[in-house]
Amino acid sequence: MCAGMSGSRLMRAIRVSEFGAPSVLRLRPDVTVPQPGRTQVLIRVHACGVNPVETYIRAGTYARKPTLPYTPGSDIAGVVESVGEGVTAVKAGDRVFTTATETGGYAEYTVAAGDSVYKLPDALDFTQGAAIGIPYFTAYRALIHKAHAKAGETVLIHGASGGVGIAACQLSRALGLQVFGTAGTPEGMKLVLNNGAHLAFNHRQEGYTDKIMEATEGRGVDVIVEMLSNVNLSKDLQMLAYGGRVMVVGSRGSIEINPRDTMVKESSIVGVALFFATPVQNNSITKIEEMKECGALLYAGMEAGWLRPVVGSQYPLEKAAQAHHDIIESPGAAGKMVLTM
Repeated sequence: MCAGMSGSRLMRAIRVSEFGAPSVLRLRPDVTVPQPGRTQVLIRVHACGVNPVETYIRAGTYARKPTLPYTPGSDIAGVVESVGEGVTAVKAGDRVFTTATETGGYAEYTVAAGDSVYKLPDALDFTQGAAIGIPYFTAYRALIHKAHAKAGETVLIHGASGGVGIAACQLSRALGLQVFGTAGTPEGMKLVLNNGAHLAFNHRQEGYTDKIMEATEGRGVDVIVEMLSNVNLSKDLQMLAYGGRVMVVGSRGSIEINPRDTMVKESSIVGVALFFATPVQNNSITKIEEMKECGALLYAGMEAGWLRPVVGSQYPLEKAAQAHHDIIESPGAAGKMVLTM
């Protein structure tokens, strides 16, 4: 970082000037360090999580498109540099993580709204802090606010070895659920078992859904957290117990289902918005309350030790395009992908 002609500080940041392939992620050395406005916080970024949704936004295929040019990234961890007027929860020097940023997280500095900034306990390092945001808040929203999962129910995390998957395994286990997880590699299955799942299944193996049904003694599962709906939704509906529900967290296309599969079991398919990925219109009291509730539970989880993010591949900031390629094309997820500054 250096000072520009006008005295304003400059930083390195990824800028996207057009929607398209990963190559549109360009590292710029001369981006002005943003300043925090009222109720905002300026953070020196140490690490930033990479989420699949950021690749959809970059490609221009997501429901909402940011105004170009922009810097991606919502889940950062770092140290508070300065705070705007009206911020009382954190102060300069605090270690923090975020669930959203105003100016983008793939950068050396970012500005975030005060209510998106949370203290990071000393037990977790910055790469782990960057793995909390979207994964854990999405897992919480899916399991608690949308599925209304109850202790004693059976949950299947379909695609359990990535960021949201690991978060959902840890959270489900802490909530007293019977936890099944799937992964596409032996390493992934081991990871899933080490992070709260009672049983792990290989979703690349022929007949794995039969094994899941056998594990429930033919009853089926109560809740499915689904990361790849366009491949799995039809199978999911057949694996549900009576009154079961599928939480659609991820999808990369369309799929044909038979609605009759929902009738017999009176099951439901529920969409879960990654509501930090892009600004949400309904910034309602309910949403703010949900965030606070979730933040409180997750903080308790960090203190108790059951919330411990698993960091997977790490890339330096200049390799952001490679990270975007790998998160979509890599054969099996193993933890959370993170950019480091």
